[in-house]
Amino acid sequence: MTSLTRNLLGGQSQPPAKAAIPKISQLQKSVRYVRENALLFVLGAPAVILIFLFSYIPMMGTVIAFQDYSPKTMFFSPWVGLNNFRLLVESPLVIRLVTNTLQLNAMFVVTTTFFAVASAMLLNEVRSTSFKRIAQSVMFLPFFMGWTIVAMVLFGLIDYQVGTINAIITRFGLERMIVTDKPDWWPWILTTIRVWKGTGSGCIIYLAVLVSVDPQQYEAAAIDGASRWQRMRFISLPALTPVVILLVLLDIGRIFFGDFGMIYAVIGDKANLYSTTDVIDTYLLRALRNNSNYGFSAAVGLLQSILGFICIFGSNWLVKIYSRLQGEDYTLF
Repeated sequence: MTSLTRNLLGGQSQPPAKAAIPKISQLQKSVRYVRENALLFVLGAPAVILIFLFSYIPMMGTVIAFQDYSPKTMFFSPWVGLNNFRLLVESPLVIRLVTNTLQLNAMFVVTTTFFAVASAMLLNEVRSTSFKRIAQSVMFLPFFMGWTIVAMVLFGLIDYQVGTINAIITRFGLERMIVTDKPDWWPWILTTIRVWKGTGSGCIIYLAVLVSVDPQQYEAAAIDGASRWQRMRFISLPALTPVVILLVLLDIGRIFFGDFGMIYAVIGDKANLYSTTDVIDTYLLRALRNNSNYGFSAAVGLLQSILGFICIFGSNWLVKIYSRLQGEDYTLF
């Protein structure tokens, strides 16, 4: 009797031997993953290389923030420790500079975000495709204008002698205004310019988010009796919330960096407006023109980056708490 017959008669069967599964090392897994996604790595390589070249390698230059830097000795300049930071902290203008920088950036972020979101929500309710395209193009056009051109247009409006506003005022028998002698007005003037120039680009981002919302949600809400305002409030606005929080967090990361291009082009060297418009970056330019202290400029830039990181980290922590309460995830990292 064969062994197979004996097993069948005895009601017993032997399981087949299991083949040994070869163990795959972590290196082999990584190589396999790279091979499977080779095209994605090739597409992302230029961006990674550019970021490495222009964002990470220049970080080595922050060492000059702790040196009395000279172009002759370069990175072998004398070490001065925190003296460059002390120049800014002990400056009598530091409170004014920090206050103006934070105030202007806060006004820019809040107003630009508000008007961009409002414009996107209103355009989303427009059913005429042609009107929507024309409106987007007109709103987006100022984004491509340089700050120098914007400054020329602005002073063409407010100039004391030939300004359009003063020409209109004199037609009604009123006296001309010297706008450049009113520093309290200029934070609002700069904010108005920023809103006019930046609302269009932000509106397109938010409008792209609203286009991705399922139209059946609006139709179902309308059938249930929701008004147009209620549909905007309970459908459009919640859809925009994650993107709004993301963009605001990115803006907070640069809240200690003034918009140098705008402020220098519009304000320039008008010392009578410094009390409300002078920011850290414009003060730094004047300091470099006077004494060419490269270590001081590097120290200020490093300090701005560190404070910006602290702000964005703290803001992200607050967003994380809010996300837990809402049952969502709006955090940046």
